[in-house]
Parts: sequence; structure tokens; C-alpha cells
Amino acid sequence: MRFLRISGAVVLLLLPTLAQAVGIGFAVRPGYRATVTQLKNGNYQVATHGSSAAIAYWCGIGDFAIRTLRLPTTQRIYVAKAYDKQTRTVQFSLTPPEGGDTSKSYSISVSRVGENMSASGAQSRCFDNLMDFDF
Repeated sequence: MRFLRISGAVVLLLLPTLAQAVGIGFAVRPGYRATVTQLKNGNYQVATHGSSAAIAYWCGIGDFAIRTLRLPTTQRIYVAKAYDKQTRTVQFSLTPPEGGDTSKSYSISVSRVGENMSASGAQSRCFDNLMDFDF
């Protein structure tokens, strides 16, 4: 019985070291799911499933722009219609919206028309480990 306790303790102590040496590990990444619909006016409406965090909307439109539309990673994406609480959607545009403040900022908000970032910046939100629930 003593042998089992000692060998169990040794295994528990060495397991993290062995896992790193062999390259075994895991990462916790939230699974953002979004549905992107092209509207008649040329905008794209993004609805998320399971999260209404701003980064989930940016992730959805960024991934769609690069993988589906095959746009360059430098393409700017703009919030055309801010977050709507009733439908839980955000509309994005590939051209600057009229009357919107399109100055560059470090915000990840979807509550202000004109907020923008590059397609690669938006897609990179898919790999954020922490979610920001602020709007």
C-alpha cells in the first residue's frame, strides 16, 4: 500500500513536466458561433449563438470576411447598425457608414456606428481566451 502511495505521488509530481516535454496539453477557447446573413443593402447581419459579447460579433464577421468572401486581411470592416437588443444582431459594412465616426480606436465595441477594425483584427477575436461582456 505504501508503494502505491509513493508511486502515485511521484506520478502526480512528474506528470506536468512530462506533459510539457512531450508536447501534450490543452487550451480553453470559447466556441463562438455566429450566423452571417447578407442583406439587400450590401450590409452583413451577424447573429451570435450562446454569447452576446462584442468579440463574438467581430469574430463572426471577421471569419466570414476572410474565409467565405476571401477578402484581404487588411480590409476594414465597419459597424453599420449598432447592437440591437431585441434581435441580438449587429450589422456590418465593408464601406464607411454615412454619419458614423470612423476614427481608429482600440475599442471592441459594437454599440457605436462607425466602429471599425481590419478583417484580420476581427478574425483574431475568435482566439481570445477571455470574453469582454461590456457593450
